[in-house]
Amino acid sequence: MKRSVVYPGTFDPITNGHQDLVRRAASVFDQVIVAIASNPNKAPMFPLEQRVTLAKQVLVDIPNVEVVGYAGLTVDFARERGVQIVVRGLRAVSDFEFEFQLANMSRHMNRDLETVFLTPQEQFTFISSTLVREIAILGGDVKEFVHPLVAAELKKKKRV
Repeated sequence: MKRSVVYPGTFDPITNGHQDLVRRAASVFDQVIVAIASNPNKAPMFPLEQRVTLAKQVLVDIPNVEVVGYAGLTVDFARERGVQIVVRGLRAVSDFEFEFQLANMSRHMNRDLETVFLTPQEQFTFISSTLVREIAILGGDVKEFVHPLVAAELKKKKRV
């Protein structure tokens, strides 16, 4: 039986921490669907199409990874794709409370949906998309936090 998982998020932008979790998930599961949420409530820096394109470029070397955009609830997306496992990342203890609540809400909405938590390598535990965006907007160097393609796109955004 093929084990597929969904790794959902806004990925605005995709960071080295995200990339690490995708690689970890891809080594454990048969297929990883990186599901990039449109999430207009967060007012993303990059439009959905660009976030999907960047993630595809960054993850191109992992054959069992598919990157797609979606709108709506993750539980509905997983059900439509026939996936029963959601992967979520935990960087620090502070992530746990929100992720635990989200996992329980998801299970309440879809009893067949399980959440698996993965932790990134230590050098990625402090990286978040929010911090990367802020550093980039303020003219800082983000090259050690994101793929070079993402760093270049962030640099372009700063000029706008």
